[in-house]
Amino acid sequence: MNTEALDARYLDLDLWPTELAVEAMLEGQLAAIAAVQSQTAAIAAAADAAAARLGDTGRLVFAGAGTSGRLAVQDGTELYPTYSWGPERLVFLMAGGAGALTEAVEGAEDDAEAGRAAVVQDAIGPDDVVIGVAASGRTPYTLAVIEQARAAGALTIGVANNPGSALLESAEHGVLVKTGSEVVGGSTRMKAGTAQKAVLNLLTTAIMIRLGLVYQGRMVAMRISNAKLLQRGRNMVQDIAGVEADAAERALAAADNDIRLGVIAALGVPVAEGKALLDVHKGNLRHVLQVLETRD
Repeated sequence: MNTEALDARYLDLDLWPTELAVEAMLEGQLAAIAAVQSQTAAIAAAADAAAARLGDTGRLVFAGAGTSGRLAVQDGTELYPTYSWGPERLVFLMAGGAGALTEAVEGAEDDAEAGRAAVVQDAIGPDDVVIGVAASGRTPYTLAVIEQARAAGALTIGVANNPGSALLESAEHGVLVKTGSEVVGGSTRMKAGTAQKAVLNLLTTAIMIRLGLVYQGRMVAMRISNAKLLQRGRNMVQDIAGVEADAAERALAAADNDIRLGVIAALGVPVAEGKALLDVHKGNLRHVLQVLETRD
């Protein structure tokens, strides 16, 4: 595997001045991001397919082991505060269980049977989208999750760092980021992990955009959970609705801090009607505003 190969340039890395070692590692990080460039079409195709599959009830499932699994869980957990993607629509399949997020569980990544059992236990099926991440592309647990989920009818997406790997072949949508050897041999938490994190960010954000949860480059589905976010929400309502600050504040409060509903309320639409419009248009603020424009 390319990710496990030693790079002769760094065989004496431990003898280098620290600044030179840091510079070499930074070059590796830049190369990792550059490796994602060739995969934008694959990421977009996977995002479009995922958005179409999820519908009103489908779940996003993140699967992996070790660093890859932790990165997948990290990305998925951000979807609730950022886009109000409900926890009931998220599933995390981490080799070794939740405890493996903070402490390595010996042998967990090799347990293919546990991967298959997790898919069955969580009743993953045709409405769901499963994202499996593995630097090697052949981690038994992750590969088993993808194979079992695909057999159950779920849409499957594989993210790996080695070409020709089983994960990319087993998933319906494969995203290959060829990061090659690491500065520290085999330490895929570095280049491979950085590229995986970038892919996950791009993929899930693109899915949320396609689902209509972004408007004018703003996180209009964001959960307001502190004073900073409350002010951000008021600013969004004010800017989008084109009202004064006090009117935006009142509208957002009437909408129980739902930014999309606050925008609609600030335009003079009763809250109950605004909720109904958002329900009909699956939370897509742009579509609701287009309907309101036709009334004028």
